[in-house]
Amino acid sequence: MAGGTVEGRLAGLGLTLPAVAAPLASYVPALRTGSYVYTSGQLPLVEGKLGVTGKVGAEVTPEEAKDLARVCALNALAAVKSVVGDLDRIVRVVKVVGFVASAPDFTGQPGVINGASELLGEALGDAGVHARSAVGVAVLPLDAPVEVEIQVEVAD
Repeated sequence: MAGGTVEGRLAGLGLTLPAVAAPLASYVPALRTGSYVYTSGQLPLVEGKLGVTGKVGAEVTPEEAKDLARVCALNALAAVKSVVGDLDRIVRVVKVVGFVASAPDFTGQPGVINGASELLGEALGDAGVHARSAVGVAVLPLDAPVEVEIQVEVAD
């Protein structure tokens, strides 16, 4: 990959991959089938804790939520690494699905999930370009403002 490794690009952004977040229920953080890895929804946990809770457009600003979506994407990359061993095996991010716990009148979900999309682009370059959904929901686990899942294609 031009510009160094994925983890090198993350380091250039001042980021390191966290430990994979422990599941909150009966599931695995990521699963590989064939050439694809699917992550479970990743919350913006830092060292196992949510720094911010609440609804976007009420207790949480859209700008805060966008930053939290970046954390979700970083956690998703950690989950991918846990099953493939090396993020440089990512051929492309295929799909990103973002959920935003939204105040009833909040309609800026795409701008919030841009935090995840932009991080993936910064880390993976052209391989980070993806299809995406950004969905407003009433509530997320642990009262998290944002949750992100990704699907990636990987090389053998």
